[in-house]
Amino acid sequence: MAKIKAARNTTKNAVICKSAAVLFRKKGFRAASMRELAIALGVEAPSLYNHIGSKSELLRNICFNIANAFTNNIDTVEAASNTAAKKIEQLIRFHIQFMLKSFDEVYVSNHEWKHLEEPYFTEFLNQRKSYESKMVQIIKNGITNKEFRKIHPHVTVLTILSAVRGLEFWQKYKEQINVRALENNIVQHLLKGITK
Repeated sequence: MAKIKAARNTTKNAVICKSAAVLFRKKGFRAASMRELAIALGVEAPSLYNHIGSKSELLRNICFNIANAFTNNIDTVEAASNTAAKKIEQLIRFHIQFMLKSFDEVYVSNHEWKHLEEPYFTEFLNQRKSYESKMVQIIKNGITNKEFRKIHPHVTVLTILSAVRGLEFWQKYKEQINVRALENNIVQHLLKGITK
């Protein structure tokens, strides 16, 4: 069998994580095996352990790569001197673009994180809660500044996150819907419901 080949500007570990995300999305973390991952990569199972310690480590890498990307983005958005409405628009667009670009990884991060071992389970959960709290604060600021209607900030954030997560179902219809039109439609629908 061949060696794991990394494309330009990526690492072997990233290639393994990408294949693992596909496998975990299709079969679920518990049902997927390292042997199946090795077959998907075209290598012997023992050679995987030269690059990765365990299946749990793969899940951890996938989940935290996604969580860190979202955290870094919201920190950048928060620090900018834009209106609350513009910040929420930027967050929605980032969610959509990232979901479309890294669908398997985001899907695994959304569904399989429950299989993380401690202390990573708690760390990941806290990172998600922190992200949601930052979004809630942006909504509160928008209400205070009269950009948004008097709406419940937590419900608004959950609605936005649920709507964007619904892109998981869009994968079935992606040939029929233009990606840019999809993004613009989602942004318009979500912002129209909360802006004055």
